[in-house]
Amino acid sequence: MELLPQSESRRAAAERAACNEISEHLAVAREAVSIDREIAVRVGREAPLADLLTAASELRARGKGTIISFSKKVFIPLTTLCRDYCGYCTFRKDPGQAGAHFMTPDEVLASAKQARDAGCKEALFSLGDQPERIFPEAREFLQRQGFTRTLDYAAAMSEMVLDRTGLLPHANPGVMDRAALQRFKESNASVGLMLETVSTRLMRDGLAHFKAPDKVPALRLRTIEEAGKLSMAFTTGILIGIGETFEERVDSLFAIRALYEKYGHIQEVIIQNFRAKPDIPMAHHAEPSMEDMLRTIAIARLILGPHMNLQAPPNLSYADFPRLLEAGINDWGGISPVTKDFINPEAAWPQIAKLRAKTEARGFTLRERLALYPEFVASGNFLSAQVRERAQHLADADGFAA
Repeated sequence: MELLPQSESRRAAAERAACNEISEHLAVAREAVSIDREIAVRVGREAPLADLLTAASELRARGKGTIISFSKKVFIPLTTLCRDYCGYCTFRKDPGQAGAHFMTPDEVLASAKQARDAGCKEALFSLGDQPERIFPEAREFLQRQGFTRTLDYAAAMSEMVLDRTGLLPHANPGVMDRAALQRFKESNASVGLMLETVSTRLMRDGLAHFKAPDKVPALRLRTIEEAGKLSMAFTTGILIGIGETFEERVDSLFAIRALYEKYGHIQEVIIQNFRAKPDIPMAHHAEPSMEDMLRTIAIARLILGPHMNLQAPPNLSYADFPRLLEAGINDWGGISPVTKDFINPEAAWPQIAKLRAKTEARGFTLRERLALYPEFVASGNFLSAQVRERAQHLADADGFAA
């Protein structure tokens, strides 16, 4: 028998040892034992993809069984004006550009009523960050409505929608201070702010968050923490493929986990993939591959554990979206039968019938939820009295949508 050279033999032995070590780490993770940062980075990068997905799927099964949820929503783009200039965004507009708009109360109410009549239960408010800080046009609109801050106008529109239509608001208004969060809690079932990344490096000249003052990670983490102090159900997540490293993704997930462990208020973590679009500074930036997306979702499941609600948007993976189920998600996010995804207008949501068929074909049960996840509906500690009353009216005995 031909013997390998000693150097090759040592290398082969080292590779076998490394593979065994990765397998051991995955076995520990499958038992719902927390992994640390170094192991997460290594496993996420080096584990065979099939083994990584199996570990994440087993962990999801421990905490979530075979139920995959979604929320039937209306997307209300309250304003497209924004003071941030992110390299990947087509939603934001400057005054005078096509699509630059502040929705009036009548427009908001008409959209919400249409959604209610179509069976929606969630009103998702998306809007730019603090446009009044740089645009006189924004200040003038707000003054006509009786407000000085976009945040206060958004809270008032949430209150109107809850009161006049019974839809449960979920606001994504950007960075919020404590006063704004307190007001949003009066009318919102949950609020959201994507952390996106903890990398301050991406704020350098020419990178994704250059000229985006509200994307300072410390500001976003502070908003999430303030919501925790106020016991508000919260949605956050990371955006991958905008120039961050895999280590920075892992660090972002650990930052989210730390706040969840401290306050217990994070109801959902989204793993969202960058999609290149014409007319943005990052139009020619490479998109994450499906394998990259699957690895990131899977490592998020291993970091965040079996009970966290983990979501990936189906419309951003196009026809391949059913593969996301392999990586340990248990939620598809909001799907609207009445409005497009204004953040990603080129990516249509799958029809709910198709979503159900594709989900069930892989052995799962699709269930509609509210803007609040079932475990948070059951708790009741995260809601104002009026929102709790409405949520309980809309929920079934399991906390899903009735």
